[in-house]
Amino acid sequence: MEMTNRYLVIYAKMAGNFSGFAPDITGCVSAGDTLEEMRTTMKEGLTFHLEGMAEDGDVIPMPHTTQVNFTDEDFKDVEYFVVEHLDIPIPIFINPVQRLPHHEPTGAGAGQ
Repeated sequence: MEMTNRYLVIYAKMAGNFSGFAPDITGCVSAGDTLEEMRTTMKEGLTFHLEGMAEDGDVIPMPHTTQVNFTDEDFKDVEYFVVEHLDIPIPIFINPVQRLPHHEPTGAGAGQ
């Protein structure tokens, strides 16, 4: 069974498209022409981002944002926001065993 985390995501409907981000995962944003496309690209982007973090040995952030407070300034170039949760698969990587440098045997019996 696949493990998932449920992250809060925010989509902003702009003049030409949607843009989105997850407050708990810095550095990952996405865009789409429609809300459905936005959901798809956001889920793909978050999944890819977390996989990269895991491969780099970074800690996967746990979801903790439970609400969003908007101000009038947030609506400056935005028609409306959509706030929802996405279930994102959590990558499980086992760290490879570090190999010791190869040394040729020395001393009595070496090379036999």
